[in-house]
Amino acid sequence: MTTIQVKPRFQSFEEYLSYDDGTDKLYELFNGELIEMPPESGQNVQIANRLFLIFALLIGPDRVRGHGLELEVRGEPRNRYPDLTIIREEHIQQLARRNTLRLTLTRPLIVMEVVSPGELQRERDYIAKRSQYQDCGIPEYWIVDPDAQTVMVLELSGKTYTEVGSFSGQEQVRSLQFKELNLTAAKIFESVNQE
Repeated sequence: MTTIQVKPRFQSFEEYLSYDDGTDKLYELFNGELIEMPPESGQNVQIANRLFLIFALLIGPDRVRGHGLELEVRGEPRNRYPDLTIIREEHIQQLARRNTLRLTLTRPLIVMEVVSPGELQRERDYIAKRSQYQDCGIPEYWIVDPDAQTVMVLELSGKTYTEVGSFSGQEQVRSLQFKELNLTAAKIFESVNQE
């Protein structure tokens, strides 16, 4: 007798949120179906960890969330897992049971994506995610690009992201959410440049 494994299909985001396959796998919900997220590259993890530490020292570790934080977004897929998210104080308690920020909650202060190698991934971070994060009203979006060695900081102005700057080398990365941030682009890519 052959066993047929049926992939779950979800009619709503709420239905998806109640699903548990008993694993630690991360899924994007795309047209009602689960798409398993591949593991991050070691380089991307190094950069995200470096940023995590920098922000944790600045604002404390509880408000800095790594790749496991899930954001509900509009469009397809219905959720994203930013490489790093700077949340608000009120989110700490709201995320205690499930690390998912719903559209009904206040937006996080910053989301950051470390661009993965490959044209498709670049397009996803520079265009698709930018559009979804903008649509959700997230005040600041960082695109950290190891290949170009740049950090593009975008600020929500009205309903549209405008570029604060694209920083490289010894240039100070400017964050409108954290004006006290003392960080150069070179510091972010230090581990990448040592290879």
